[in-house]
Amino acid sequence: MNRYPRNLRGYGANPPDPQWPGGARIAVQFVVNYEEGGENNILHGDAASEAFLSEIVGAAPWPDQRHWNMESVYDYGARAGFWRLHRLFTRAGIKPTVYGVTTALARSPEQVAAMLDADWEIASHGFKWVEHKDMPEADERAAMDEAYRLHTLVTGTPPRGWYTGRCSMNTIRIAAEMGTLDYVSDTVDDDLPYWLKVGARDQLVIPYTMDANDMRFATAQGFNTGEHFYQYLKDSFDALYAEGLEGSPKMMSVGLHCRLVGRPGRVMGLKRFIDYIQSFEGVWTPRRIDIAEHWAATHPPAGLIAPSALDKPAFVAKFGSIFEHSPWIAERAWEAEIGPAHDSAIGLHAALTRQFRAASHDERLGVLTAHPDLAGKLAAAKRLTAESTEEQASAGLDALTVEEHDAFTRLNTAYVEKHGFPFIIAVRDHDKQGILNAFRRRVDNDTETEFSEACRQVERIALHRLKALLP
Repeated sequence: MNRYPRNLRGYGANPPDPQWPGGARIAVQFVVNYEEGGENNILHGDAASEAFLSEIVGAAPWPDQRHWNMESVYDYGARAGFWRLHRLFTRAGIKPTVYGVTTALARSPEQVAAMLDADWEIASHGFKWVEHKDMPEADERAAMDEAYRLHTLVTGTPPRGWYTGRCSMNTIRIAAEMGTLDYVSDTVDDDLPYWLKVGARDQLVIPYTMDANDMRFATAQGFNTGEHFYQYLKDSFDALYAEGLEGSPKMMSVGLHCRLVGRPGRVMGLKRFIDYIQSFEGVWTPRRIDIAEHWAATHPPAGLIAPSALDKPAFVAKFGSIFEHSPWIAERAWEAEIGPAHDSAIGLHAALTRQFRAASHDERLGVLTAHPDLAGKLAAAKRLTAESTEEQASAGLDALTVEEHDAFTRLNTAYVEKHGFPFIIAVRDHDKQGILNAFRRRVDNDTETEFSEACRQVERIALHRLKALLP
């Protein structure tokens, strides 16, 4: 079995209407990352100094040494940058979400008090601002448990949201397995929240951003001035706001760091952006927990079938009849590479038809001969499959006049005698007269042409059947 775990489908061409409060056309959500005092430092028991997201170009870790300049950069975020952002958001009447590294929060009681007094949400940003990618799962789980415990002691309440940031492949699963989080945000894969199945739990995921993020002030090919940052945020807002006006509202995340955008040479870009969006109607600026509560109430988990998660017996039982009396197609599809991208009608149709097309000529002929004649003896004896019965009834083939029945009988006999398999057509695409017209037109084709056409029609029938089961 080969299961491809990445979800490249998402909401597809028709994302849901989030129905933002007040009919808002966009939700703009600001995140203030509070990491100062939780970064790599031998004072914190780490092996080396920090080297990530600072003013120091080309910074590298200093093993077994404190790095005075690096510490000073981070200290600025706590001492000055935070308060500059606090004043800006307070004056604008916006409550952001804080991604708070727990050890950083524990070392900044005045800043935490200011966050709480302003009713900012404080989500967990992990125990320390360090990489998790090389942590054994047990160690990462222990660190996350300790972050949860200490966060509760420092802020007075447990975190309801989680963003590790420097995460591992296990982070989201471990966070979901906690069973208490309203949302996790360790992903940048969408413009809307979505539900992720983790074991028996439906975990809400609220994606974050790495592009509308001031971290690019500290990366190559990033923002050089506050005006660059403002222009990028403005362009992102304009695109998403236009989509909202067209009936497809989205969410825009803005990522901020106290030591980066909190510098005076940059903060005015953020201020200009806030002033800009506040000049529009229909802009909602919530905390992430507000988005989580709204989404859970408005778009609860749907409990839809996830074909890629089924075991083989369940998969074949559910989809083995999609190709008439040919469960081997479903068996081969299950054994091949499928994943979340195949959990829709179009996706699973692609997986099944690939196996049908890869089959031998004789195997495909077997699928064709498994189909019943249209309005033939099996239909009269009520021995069709449930799918075929419903399909033929949809075109009125279960209510033929004597003349129509005689015509179908003559055509069925002539077609099978000439080609060796029944006439096949996706009846849901036609009315009764259209089917008869196609029958009369196709019966005189050569067999090779009809074999190819019959195979196309079998695939079309399969798609209709899947659309009745899946989104």
